[in-house]
Amino acid sequence: MKLKIVIYFLMFYFMASNSFANSPKSSGKYKNWESFTMMTDKGKVCFAQTKPVKRAPAAVKRKDSRIFVTFRPNENIKDEISVTSGHAYKNSTVSAKSGKSNFSFFSQGDFAWLLDENEEKKFIKLMKRATDLMIKGKTKDGAETTDHYSMMGFTKAYNTAKKVCS
Repeated sequence: MKLKIVIYFLMFYFMASNSFANSPKSSGKYKNWESFTMMTDKGKVCFAQTKPVKRAPAAVKRKDSRIFVTFRPNENIKDEISVTSGHAYKNSTVSAKSGKSNFSFFSQGDFAWLLDENEEKKFIKLMKRATDLMIKGKTKDGAETTDHYSMMGFTKAYNTAKKVCS
């Protein structure tokens, strides 16, 4: 689990800075989503990611929010979904909602993940057909944050990341 957190922290950190030689390289931009590839000491990592189109409340100070779908073929990891709302989460569930579909993520630090591969597969199906997605979480201080994401371009970005890492 700690390795996961380190990898996600590095992806998030590299997204914010282009000053590193091994930073992620874009493999395609599709409307609101983009695919990236990077090399780590464990091999190639590919991921699709997006930023929210709306964040609330504005008064809560936080870093960038993102949704990731990650592939790490050397570790036999595919379709791994993670979210960050730009703050450390309170020890509570992070929720995702689109239409009548609801999903619960477990959080650790400033990232949250789905519980298992079955949930990830269901979530990806939802993301492919959805037009928008809402992520809610709580800060360490108990303030609720809400990020609204557009799913426009998800399928192409997802397929690109999957293909590049296959």
